[in-house]
Amino acid sequence: MTSPSVSREAYGEASDRLAAETASITAPQLVTVADEILSVAGLLRSDLRLRRALADPSRPGSDRGELIKSLLTGKLSKATVDTVSTLVAGRFARPSLLLDAAEHLGVDALLMSAERDGKLAEVEDELFRFGQIVAGDSHLASALGDANASLKNRVKLVDDLLEGKAHVVTVRLVEVALTGFGGRGFEASLTRLVEATAAKRDREVAYVTVAKPLTDAEEQSLVTKLSAIYGREVSVKVDVQPTVLGGASVRVGSDLYDGTVLRKLNAAKQAFAK
Repeated sequence: MTSPSVSREAYGEASDRLAAETASITAPQLVTVADEILSVAGLLRSDLRLRRALADPSRPGSDRGELIKSLLTGKLSKATVDTVSTLVAGRFARPSLLLDAAEHLGVDALLMSAERDGKLAEVEDELFRFGQIVAGDSHLASALGDANASLKNRVKLVDDLLEGKAHVVTVRLVEVALTGFGGRGFEASLTRLVEATAAKRDREVAYVTVAKPLTDAEEQSLVTKLSAIYGREVSVKVDVQPTVLGGASVRVGSDLYDGTVLRKLNAAKQAFAK
């Protein structure tokens, strides 16, 4: 019986192959490879029979690798074909994990492109800011988050909103979020992609909610303290919400430090209500 650790091993081998195959190509060429890998992920998402056949543990990995090669050769680049065939030749506990791995490889290629272009930090910030815009506009959130609406129309909406205003990798990652990265909803997918981009920079993400903007000195002090706690660099994402009245709420992963005035007032109200 296969296990998730086996799936991780297959993904790791494919990730190494991707790095080797794209070591000498430019950032724009890497975006093309990423788009191709994500198109394969789209095919796996839409074709359950193919997904099951490519993850079938009763078939030798070499046979599964050759099957996907026969489908992709001549249609996609050698780098994409070799990377995807390496992925498919591995073993996966469930067909859905193969789909997840293909999506993650496409995202990895996009992040590699941004890194090669020296724009990873910019992409991270643009993703976060766009997520804030969406969260603050219920109509936009509904339009982009409706999985039953036309994906083509939602992609066009994103392209219209971000054209000339964001890095090409940012736009591509937002489009990935529209498909439900890792089975998540749109806004949750955006958050996960912000964190994946930060991880590529070897950073944790700290989501900070405050009543008014932090000064540069306050933000740097917070970064220093959190980095000491978590033993690695921390990327602070500030959300200004006047309704919290004062203080700050900080979330890093599953850890929440809520020192807002609003929380303290609510706690006091509950105490008096007893």
